[in-house]
Amino acid sequence: MGEFGHVYKEQYAVALFNSVRFEIEGGGGPQSQLLHRKNPLEDHSIFSGGLFQYLEGNKKWRNRFVFVADSYNVSFYENKVAHERGLHPRGTINCAGYKALTSMEEYLDLVSTSLPGVKAKVGSGPFVKGATQFPLILWHPYARHHYFCVLTEKEQTKWHAVLQDCVRHSNNGLSEECRVQTPAFTDAVRLYRQAQGHYGTWDMMCGGPPQILANLVMETLYPELRNLIGPRLKGKMQQRQRNWMLISEAVYKQVLSQTQAQYEALVQACEVETPRLDAALRTDMDQIITSKEHVSGKIRALVLPRAEQLLRRSVQPYVSSILEALMEPTSTGFSEVRDVFFRELVEVSKNTLNGGGKDKLGEHMEKISMLAFHPVKMQSCYEKVEQLSLEGLQQRFDVSSPSVFVQRAQILMREQMDNAVYTFEQLLHQSLEEKDQRGEDLCKTIQCCQDRVLKKYDYDSSTVRKKFFREALLQIIIPYMLKQLAPSCHPDFPPFQEMIFEDFSQFILVENMFEEVVLQSVTKDIMMAVKEAAVQKRHNLYRDSMILTNSDPNLHLLGESPSVDWATQFGGGDEEPDKTPEGCGRSKWQRRQVVSMIKLDGMGPLPYESCLEVPGEDFIPEEGEDFIPEEGEDFIPEEGEDFIPEEGEMMEEEEECQHT
Repeated sequence: MGEFGHVYKEQYAVALFNSVRFEIEGGGGPQSQLLHRKNPLEDHSIFSGGLFQYLEGNKKWRNRFVFVADSYNVSFYENKVAHERGLHPRGTINCAGYKALTSMEEYLDLVSTSLPGVKAKVGSGPFVKGATQFPLILWHPYARHHYFCVLTEKEQTKWHAVLQDCVRHSNNGLSEECRVQTPAFTDAVRLYRQAQGHYGTWDMMCGGPPQILANLVMETLYPELRNLIGPRLKGKMQQRQRNWMLISEAVYKQVLSQTQAQYEALVQACEVETPRLDAALRTDMDQIITSKEHVSGKIRALVLPRAEQLLRRSVQPYVSSILEALMEPTSTGFSEVRDVFFRELVEVSKNTLNGGGKDKLGEHMEKISMLAFHPVKMQSCYEKVEQLSLEGLQQRFDVSSPSVFVQRAQILMREQMDNAVYTFEQLLHQSLEEKDQRGEDLCKTIQCCQDRVLKKYDYDSSTVRKKFFREALLQIIIPYMLKQLAPSCHPDFPPFQEMIFEDFSQFILVENMFEEVVLQSVTKDIMMAVKEAAVQKRHNLYRDSMILTNSDPNLHLLGESPSVDWATQFGGGDEEPDKTPEGCGRSKWQRRQVVSMIKLDGMGPLPYESCLEVPGEDFIPEEGEDFIPEEGEDFIPEEGEDFIPEEGEMMEEEEECQHT
């Protein structure tokens, strides 16, 4: 952490320089056509209900009330009443870095890699056997594993989609709005790993900075501990695996607590220096830029010929194939987003025409408002991009897995869906306020707003995808080129550092300028490849010269409006908000839920239903499903589903469940 702290402080000054320079000189890409909602999940939760959870302390399955908040943290309670009373949860899981699994075979494959030479047999587990045929497992390479199960496949499918969304959201833990801290942190992590010889993408860049730093430490520490401790573990295969997992969890927890404290201290130290650095930058910006351009010219003369030769020989032949591998599944996913949005609006038009009036419209719009954050409804979109494969290219360009690009594309798809929904809401609400409409007139208004939004979506989708393709290509190619060029170029760098004035040396680093030169050498080829795809109109990409101007000159004014409360304004909602501090207008357990509860057609809530209803409104209904026992009730499997016995298991249930 000491070495990383030094790198971070260097990159913080560079990032501050870039931020101030951008502020002074300006810049930016094409303007978005769709509106962006600032706080889409305000007063909403994602999902809640009952799940069987395996408790290691007493080797039993107990039904817990599980609540997924707008933070996407998964909290589990003794029962629903404990949640409603505001009691502390038995445990809370931050899903960053986890994988959500639905089969014991998948889980055993991952567990088998934890200890070399120890292979689990299919049908056995490290220390637990599934109580039903439908497990849900949260696996992490270092942290505690969590075991849940349900009784039906439909329940498993829904919960799996929810847990995958929790992982997806939690992995995306670095805020793009932090114009200095985020680039400083990501560059520091990348440079630190490169100094250790690790180039290429890293699939454990997950969560917030403390979690990423803990993963960074464990990347080196984990194999060392495994080689040191692994051979000394005694007992049967399952016991050795279990003991190693407990050791790994304890080490990771300790590492995470230290990285949390040290990162906070590091950020605080940089923030103390920010006023001084900012003042120096604004005073000497012209001289700093001139000095940087002078040194960059010298580095470019050294590096560019070598970079261009490497580019022609080892990169250019693969650019088109990499781009095609990215474009097909990503564009199919964005197209599916458009189709899902279109189908939902067609359904609104049909139901409004048949039911008549604004009351029904408000009811249907309340369901659509959270469409982007409904993991089950969005699952068909996410599955399209999960087909992304870089097979044949991963080893050459040192890409650990395509998951980095898959999850980034899925986050962008969700953002575009919410932008489209929010824009449609604002346009429709504006039209409804202007005049009273019913029947066919209302359907025509919906159709008109729909067409306007789809046109904007197509443009923004093209812009977002082109940016994603360019960034993905750079993420794949640049580390490969740096790895190839560094051995021959680094010995020539010391004289360049001496050319920089001492007062400017904290803002101008030779290593950063070297990477900028390599970036410039390949950018032209990447831009041309993406531009060529757009010119050929492949995958519905627009040319850069295609600009929508003045299509809705006053639309941006609607972007300042709050989200429309359709249930209250048009749907006859008469619910009085609970003005509690934690609820911000609704208490925590009364918040509207994005994913609907499970109800059987023609019946009220069952005493043993799997997903128990929380106060609020049902959103985007799905099919009815079966049930599981009440929360808090022990579940002991039938004969033949007994648990694998443990030796020396002394943990108490209370201690086992506390995981935050």
